[in-house]
Amino acid sequence: MENITFLQVLILSFASFRLTRLMVFDKITEFIRNPFFDEVEEVNEAGEKEIYYSPKQTGIKHFFGELLSCYWCTGIWMAALLVGLHFLFPVFSSPLLLFLAVAGIASIIETIIQYIMEK
Repeated sequence: MENITFLQVLILSFASFRLTRLMVFDKITEFIRNPFFDEVEEVNEAGEKEIYYSPKQTGIKHFFGELLSCYWCTGIWMAALLVGLHFLFPVFSSPLLLFLAVAGIASIIETIIQYIMEK
C-alpha cells in the first residue's frame, strides 16, 4: 500500500463528506432513497399534516433504508468506497475526488455564510 499524504486525506475527507450528504439528504438523489422508505403521514397537534419517511419493514429494503437514514452509517460506506477507488483506480478517481472535495468545502462555506447572515 502506498503512503498517503495529508492532502490526500483532506481531499478524501471532504469528498466523503459531500458524497454522504448527497446520498442521505439531497433532493437530487431522492430517487435512490425512495424504494427503501415508506411515506408516513401524520397530523400534528396544530392539525397540520406532516410527512415522515420510515425505512421499509423487512428484507434488503429495510437494511438499505436503515443505512440511508443514518448519516454516520452511510458515511462509513461512502468513505470506504472512495478510499477503495483512490487506491484501486487513482487516475480515474482523482478528478471525481477533487470535484466532491471542492463541492464539500463549498457547502461548508455556504453553511457558515447562512449562519452569519441569520444572526
